[in-house]
Amino acid sequence: MATRSVVLDTETTGMPVTDGHRIIEIGCVELLGRRLTGRHFHVYLQPDRESDEGAIGVHGITNEFLVGKPRFAEVADEFFDFIQGAQLIIHNAAFDVGFINNEFALMGQHERADITQHCSILDTLMMARERHPGQRNSLDALCKRYGVDNSGRELHGALLDSEILADVYLTMTGGQTSLSLAGNASDGDGMGRASEIRRLSADRPHGRIIQASAAELAEHQARLEIIAKSAGAPALWTQLLEAQQ
Repeated sequence: MATRSVVLDTETTGMPVTDGHRIIEIGCVELLGRRLTGRHFHVYLQPDRESDEGAIGVHGITNEFLVGKPRFAEVADEFFDFIQGAQLIIHNAAFDVGFINNEFALMGQHERADITQHCSILDTLMMARERHPGQRNSLDALCKRYGVDNSGRELHGALLDSEILADVYLTMTGGQTSLSLAGNASDGDGMGRASEIRRLSADRPHGRIIQASAAELAEHQARLEIIAKSAGAPALWTQLLEAQQ
């Protein structure tokens, strides 16, 4: 059975949690094996306190915007059901886990106030520090290092950051992110592999070769240039072509 993972991020009124700061946004996306399923959990929360100006400068979520939003207690069961039993993939996990535990503790749900008892935790910040010691390992830095597009990330946002982190995690651990959802490979093992090898007939008709149009080639070249700019080095495709010349 494919591993179920949930890539998770939160935004808060400030830090640290011991100063009474609260969660104001939760964003999660689900992976089965190494494939995005399309399922996600996303909510903005009324924290019953104002956010620090510095925090608002990071995520852009104003106190006025949160008026009328649900409180954590109203979504706690739905959120717990979404993450229960999953591997949580979080960048700087201690921060998010501490805030989530605090929210359940404030509700008096002490059996849920340590989510490590209900989920396993994979901290991509710790993973990145082991792989790239002495280098910057923020989410933006990892996007640049691995060529992940984060051009829409002018401010932090829990759902957007969890989607970006999913791309970074898949690239960092496997080098190739999946281009399809898990539901498209129901006859496989969750990794897009069939349960057995099916050999093609030698006398099968040859497939038709479709050449890329000029417009498609131009789009491809533009994408390679974006990757090169983000990564600070030519894309692997470009390097392979240059090596063949």
